[in-house]
Amino acid sequence: MAQERLDKLLSSTGRWSRKEVKELVRHGRVRANEVLVARPEDKYDPETTAIQVDGELVDCAPFVYIMLHKPAGLLSATEDKRQKTVLGLLPEYLRRRGLFPVGRLDKDTTGLLLITDDGALAHELLSPKKHVDKVYLAQVEGQVNQEDVDVLAEGMVLGDGTRCLPAGLKPLEDGSRCLVTLREGKYHQVKRMLAARGKPVLTLKRLSMGPLVLDDGLNPGNWRFLTPNERVSLQRAVSRT
Repeated sequence: MAQERLDKLLSSTGRWSRKEVKELVRHGRVRANEVLVARPEDKYDPETTAIQVDGELVDCAPFVYIMLHKPAGLLSATEDKRQKTVLGLLPEYLRRRGLFPVGRLDKDTTGLLLITDDGALAHELLSPKKHVDKVYLAQVEGQVNQEDVDVLAEGMVLGDGTRCLPAGLKPLEDGSRCLVTLREGKYHQVKRMLAARGKPVLTLKRLSMGPLVLDDGLNPGNWRFLTPNERVSLQRAVSRT
């Protein structure tokens, strides 16, 4: 990757202005690969340079990728004048980067939510043509059966004429819990499909998106940055032809 000025790299994180970066450097608080930075205009490759401020490693990569365990009660949106959104769970410096959730989970749906500012990757992950599976755990009224499995596997047409691509359905335990696998993300799709089968959804949780699996160590409302391996796996998932 091309080298960039240090003040531009650090200010792009949203944590400092260029003027503030200049002061950090002047007071000897910034290091690049363990070497004290002498000038804010010095250039570095963000992919190969370990940049530290006050001893803390700062990720200056061009895009941010965050795994969030979405709790119930929040909107999967960037902002809303009347209700709280998932971005409110992130620190202010990240919110200033223009992050957005990849796809939407209903207000009462929980689980895996990818948040990023990489628009190209988000578009690819949501495209049905890329066949990136999204897996949900649903608790329903009643019990799903083999007929439900067969109907979803064939592709459904909902009551309003909405056509749904073939989807996976796997009953668990007594059949009141099931895994639903989608390759698209129409409005309230899992709930509408199961309701059409006479099995209204009581709770819904997204477990995975392609190779990205919800971290068991993340409690609802908590988040973390994706690991390098997770970022690579997502890129590979959408680059397959």
